[in-house]
Amino acid sequence: MKDSEIAMLCEVTSELAAGDVLDHYRLDAVVARGGMSTLFRATDLCDGRRVAVKVPHPEMEADPVLVERFRREEEIGQELDHPGIVKTYDGEERSRRYLVIEWVEGRLLRAILNERGRNGGRGLPIDRAVKLTLAICDALDTMHKHGVVHRDLKPENIMVDGEDRIKIVDFGIALKEDARRITHASVTPALGTPDYISPEQVKGQRGDQRSDIYALGAMLYEMLTGQPPFTGSNPLAVMNERLLNDPKPARGLNPEISPEIEEILFRALERDPRHRYSTPHEMAWELEHPELVGVEGIGRTGARRYPFPSLRKMLLYAGLALVPMLLFVVMLLMAKR
Repeated sequence: MKDSEIAMLCEVTSELAAGDVLDHYRLDAVVARGGMSTLFRATDLCDGRRVAVKVPHPEMEADPVLVERFRREEEIGQELDHPGIVKTYDGEERSRRYLVIEWVEGRLLRAILNERGRNGGRGLPIDRAVKLTLAICDALDTMHKHGVVHRDLKPENIMVDGEDRIKIVDFGIALKEDARRITHASVTPALGTPDYISPEQVKGQRGDQRSDIYALGAMLYEMLTGQPPFTGSNPLAVMNERLLNDPKPARGLNPEISPEIEEILFRALERDPRHRYSTPHEMAWELEHPELVGVEGIGRTGARRYPFPSLRKMLLYAGLALVPMLLFVVMLLMAKR
C-alpha cells in the first residue's frame, strides 16, 4: 500500500476534532455529538463562508444503512427549497463521507423551552406558540408535497432565530415515499423520539405525513403547557401511554388556552391517523381560523367530536340528501294503502 493510501485510510478511520481541516473545511467547534455522527461548525476555506459539517463516527462508516441515510439526507436537503428547511451542499469530491449543511443562526426550540421552564414559565405565550407552529406547518407542507416525511420532528430539530423564523433540521431518518425500505440488524430501528413519536410508529409502522402532524401536535402541546402530552418513568412507559390513553386536556395545565386551540391539539394527537389532520395545511387553516373550529362539549368527555369541520358538513349534506328519499318511501307506502 502506498504512503498516500495509508495516510488517507488513517484520516478516514480517525476521530476528527475541532481545529482539524477536512478537505477545504476547517472544523471550528463541535456543535453536537450523537450516536452515529458529530456536527461541527466549520469554515469553508475557499470563500470564508460558515457551514455545518456532519461527520459519521469512524465505526459507523462501514454500515450500509448509515451510508444510505447519509445519501438520502443529502439528497433531501438539496431537493427541498424552502426558507424553513435546512439545505445541504454538494458539488465536490471528498476524501471521506460527510455532509456540508447550511449554517443556521439561532437557538434550538428545546433551549427556548428549557429556558422558560427554568424561569418558572408554564410554556410559551400562546400567540408565539401558534406563530411558530404555523411556520413549521408551512415548511412541512412543502416537504410533504415533495414526498418527504421527517419522522423525527421534535424541539431539538427546530432552529429558531431572533425573529422567530424557523428551520427544520436533521433529516437523518427522513423517508422519501418512493425510496426503498432500508433495514440492517446492527442498527436500532428508526422510530423517532419517545415524547413525539406517533402511535403507528410505536407499533413498528413506517409512518407517513400524519406521523409528522402528530409530532407537531405534541410540540405545540409542550409549547403551550410546558410539558409533553405524555409522561412516564421511562421511554417505554411514555410510548405505551400514547397507545392506550388520550393526552390530558391542555386547558387543565394552562387555563389561558382556548377551547378551540385545545380541540386543535386533540385533532393533531388522535391515536388513529385516519382521524388526524391529513395535511399540515389543514392544521394551519384551523390555527388561523380558530373561531370556525367548532367545539362540541369540553375535551374528550363532551359530545361526539368530529375530526374536521369539512366532515361535519359532509354528514349534514348527506342527511339533507336522504330527506327526498325518505319522503319518496313514505309516499310509496301511503300509495300502497
